[in-house]
Amino acid sequence: MIEPTGQHLIDGDWVSSDAKFTSKPLTGHGVEVSEGTAAEVDRAVMAAEACFASVSAMPVERHAALLRRIAAHIDAQAGAITAYGMAETGLPNGRLVGERGRTVGQLRMFADYIESRDHLDQRHDPAQPDRSPMPAPDLRLVQRPVGPVAVFGASNFPLAFSTAGGDTASALAAGCPVIVKGHPAHPATGEIVARAIGAAVAAEGYPAAMFQMIQGSTHDLGRAMVEHPLISAVGFTGSLGAGRALFDLCAKRPVPIPFFGELGSINPVFVLPHALAARGTDIAKAWAASLTMGVGQFCTNPGLIVLPEGPQGDAFLDDAVAALQEVAPQPMLTSGIADDFALKTQKIAQMSRLAFQGQTKNREVTPFVSSVAASEYRANPALRHEVFGPFGLIVRSPDPETTLSLADELEGQLTCTLHVDEEDAPQARKLLAILERKAGRILANGFPTGVEVASAMVHGGPYPASTNFGHTSVGTMAIRRWMRPVCYQDMPDYLVI
Repeated sequence: MIEPTGQHLIDGDWVSSDAKFTSKPLTGHGVEVSEGTAAEVDRAVMAAEACFASVSAMPVERHAALLRRIAAHIDAQAGAITAYGMAETGLPNGRLVGERGRTVGQLRMFADYIESRDHLDQRHDPAQPDRSPMPAPDLRLVQRPVGPVAVFGASNFPLAFSTAGGDTASALAAGCPVIVKGHPAHPATGEIVARAIGAAVAAEGYPAAMFQMIQGSTHDLGRAMVEHPLISAVGFTGSLGAGRALFDLCAKRPVPIPFFGELGSINPVFVLPHALAARGTDIAKAWAASLTMGVGQFCTNPGLIVLPEGPQGDAFLDDAVAALQEVAPQPMLTSGIADDFALKTQKIAQMSRLAFQGQTKNREVTPFVSSVAASEYRANPALRHEVFGPFGLIVRSPDPETTLSLADELEGQLTCTLHVDEEDAPQARKLLAILERKAGRILANGFPTGVEVASAMVHGGPYPASTNFGHTSVGTMAIRRWMRPVCYQDMPDYLVI
């Protein structure tokens, strides 16, 4: 099995920095990891820029072959990736095997998609030399790659949203060199994946700077990446505070660049009266399962649920608590995340009525659920913030008008969910008209955990769910983030790309 070195991958070389930090896995020994600096960033970005002209001119078939080769190399390191991933994150074997399958499946899906050339959005208006009163030129539009891209790995998906995750895969599919900031919570896992990508890049005859990774745990490293003048766009998945800080840095540059950040979401669920009466127990059990899946560490975790007041809502709460009592303690991704979860749930417990008192011990937690009246929720903005982990807040609504007001007051979300029966349709239609402006994905009679990688998927939403509501970080439309339209006028055929 490959032994991680804690080094950076820069222009094909594995190199160390003088400064180091030691990783903190859940099990096993930590790895001494190099702390990247502005010097490593500059070397990597300069190399990426130097190779951009050649890789951006390559045919899409070359990029597709690279994506498939990366998928094969990642699969070849399945054992090492799973072993280090389990040790560093505490995620179980099955979850990591599934996440690796999603990661390589996405790479292969993007390969198939770009071979269709649909991502180029090509448009052609032929010349009309005889048009009166003025002739029309020949116009061809095509999407072109933007340049070197910086990607920040996510803590909660060490494979699907990290080194070879959606941002990296989509940028490579677009023809952009990628520089990944490895996440300090899983540096060994990230390195094993980076070695697989680097080997694939070499095997396909690409310049070594097509993919690079810089390890590091400091804010200074992130700042150096987004402020480098040759970085053309940034992909980020993480906290609202960190994401907003990087977003502002991108906007304040002498030449601002797009920042595609996924920052936070409470993913509200609305259970309408007829659905509650018909199948409240089933919905409660399914909500508890979704809330605790992956220890609640999903960006789509359904952390807010709105129920009608009355006996049926009371029964729902009882059923949810009964299901949560069966959930065993589980480790969170890092001790810092566990500490933050404990702090935030303690504060919310003082502002609400605890329905289920969870526990936090070291990195292991059990779920927390609180309940408030709609009037209390609306009066207390502190209750509206995301709690990363298995926390759920139940809001009791006295009438349909209040439910509509609660929806109208929501910030931007990744997802919103309706549990509805046909008899609920009049209220559901009014809600839907509001929720369409609040979220990138709206579900009916399900739960948002589990994001299908597909062409129709939207994994984004209005701020603060993401910083670019017109885009997605999952699915084939993700590729368009790293491209921009160029119109060629009267371009001779021998120059047309």
